[in-house]
Amino acid sequence: MIDRYTRDEMGSIWTEEAKFKRWLEVEIAVCEGWESIGKIPKGTAEKIRKKAKFDVKRIGEIEKTTRHDVVAFLENVRESLGEEGDYLHFGITSSDTIDTAMALALKSSSEILIKDLSETLETLKRRAYEFKETLMIGRSHGVHGEPISFGFILALWYAEMKRNLKRLEEAKEAISYGKISGSMGTFANVPLEVEVFACRRLGLKPAPISSQIIQRDRYAHYLTTLAIIAATVEKIATQIRHYQRTEVREAEEFFHKGQKGSSSMPHKRNPVLSENLCGLARLIRANSLVALENVALWHERDISHSSNERVILPDSNIALDFMLYRLNNVLKHLVVYKDNMLRNINLTRGLIYSQRVMLRLVEKGVEKLKAYECVQRNAMESWEKELDFKELLKRDPCITEFLTLDELDELFDPKYYIRRIDDIFNRVFDR
Repeated sequence: MIDRYTRDEMGSIWTEEAKFKRWLEVEIAVCEGWESIGKIPKGTAEKIRKKAKFDVKRIGEIEKTTRHDVVAFLENVRESLGEEGDYLHFGITSSDTIDTAMALALKSSSEILIKDLSETLETLKRRAYEFKETLMIGRSHGVHGEPISFGFILALWYAEMKRNLKRLEEAKEAISYGKISGSMGTFANVPLEVEVFACRRLGLKPAPISSQIIQRDRYAHYLTTLAIIAATVEKIATQIRHYQRTEVREAEEFFHKGQKGSSSMPHKRNPVLSENLCGLARLIRANSLVALENVALWHERDISHSSNERVILPDSNIALDFMLYRLNNVLKHLVVYKDNMLRNINLTRGLIYSQRVMLRLVEKGVEKLKAYECVQRNAMESWEKELDFKELLKRDPCITEFLTLDELDELFDPKYYIRRIDDIFNRVFDR
């Protein structure tokens, strides 16, 4: 039951070691591309693959002099090579390596997030069916509206997460593009065939056109998608926080043995996991704004995007991976208080059935405005004097002229509001 994030799959993608490994894979793929058209000696790429080494610390030392990370990387790799090193980075520019390698990182990250979403969808579906007919009050503006079921809420969350899965799959496609097109993107020093070969070798598609960089609308698409998913997580977490309020207590995060809610108040059981999720959603949302601002760069490129991408890309992917893991854990072990849900349905002494009474009056031939005013008058008296709504209706000639007492009793049945829940579930879960 303990919510402990121990997976390192996502984090391992974003280490310096992994970054340089991807850079080397791109460089080797480019060499293979040159070989495929006979422009460099056969076997060059294989020699580089077998002999090439790099050391993160050594790259850092070289960069102190070069003030250029790709140049430092290439110099370090060439230290482990012979004459074949002359063909490393042949005809290409730094962004060819960096952006193509970044596509690999984002593609791998998106695959992990897709798996996370799929696991969360499974949990939402299972719990939606578990509580399909568990009655609770629906709220608008935070005020009691009409009865729904808790399974209905979970099915709603499921449908939104399913849309998020589709969005993420589309975003994965959008960022799975490489570019090996040279300094301005014109292929002046490297033919298109090399790009096509290298991208295919790396499992990417060649960008139809690029400047010196992959265009940042692709990154903005990806990070805004992550922000939308984070917003859905925040939406669910916010609702759970409300359900856990003392006055409501319809559901709460699992509180395990030995857990402490407060350093000073021993009675506290706080929705800390959901609160964490809300805070992280703000981070990812802010990062998506930075990605949008990176779309407009000077001419064929500048590097104003480069510094912040070193933060927003790993942070957003790692944070969302954590958020989906945590949300799934919260949903799996969410404690649901059915009796409290029923108690809250009855909290307003029957006021939640006002629309049904009004509509029945209309069915009986009462003009809509008159029916509304008649029911509202009794509803306001019930609110202000804390009186039973149905008993007030039974004493009002405006009501009893058209409805018998038995008819009134029949209108105050909460199960009426979930009579089409099976149809809704069939639509949501594609039955």
